[in-house]
Amino acid sequence: MKTPFKNIQQVLRLNRFVVLALIIMTGLVCIISVFLVVKIHKESLDKAFVVSSDGAVIPLQLTAQRENLEVEALAHLEQFHTWFYGVEANSYEKNMEKALWLGNASVDALYRQKKADGFYNRLLQYSLVQQVERIDSKIDMTKGPYAFQTQTVIRINRGAVTDTYELVTTGKLIPVARNFPHNPHGLLITDFFENSLRKIEANEKAAE
Repeated sequence: MKTPFKNIQQVLRLNRFVVLALIIMTGLVCIISVFLVVKIHKESLDKAFVVSSDGAVIPLQLTAQRENLEVEALAHLEQFHTWFYGVEANSYEKNMEKALWLGNASVDALYRQKKADGFYNRLLQYSLVQQVERIDSKIDMTKGPYAFQTQTVIRINRGAVTDTYELVTTGKLIPVARNFPHNPHGLLITDFFENSLRKIEANEKAAE
């Protein structure tokens, strides 16, 4: 024979089961949510996001960004040294103007010093051609400003005679706003300094 009390017990047991099930499910959801948040946070530390022209959000790996920055830094230094040390009558002023966009006042000061010393006048007066033969740069990309050292091999044609020199320059690179076409890499050379200049003898060139 069924009694109302027995029905109440069944309802209470059912309610208890439902409550326990909800608590367990809520706990599992919380644990999974925390796990996903931690995972997303760790992944976000290795990623950056840019917005494309159509509004799409594009993830970029920071490691890839650093690699791309190093490639751009090397290209920046190569372009600068090619323009700054490649001197010939027809194009040196135009190239020098381009080079000055890639560096700060330290580059401009060196250019003015060379000009005041008559360096460019001597090259032009005797119809000499100074050409950049090779550029090798090393950059410390661990932290900015990025210190660099560049070895530039320069060839000076003196008519029938050709002299070759090795120039070592140092400085730092800092990120700036890109300026097309003057400074497409968005980097600026600072603290630029000519450390040493030595003539490469014929036997050295033969050994290479």
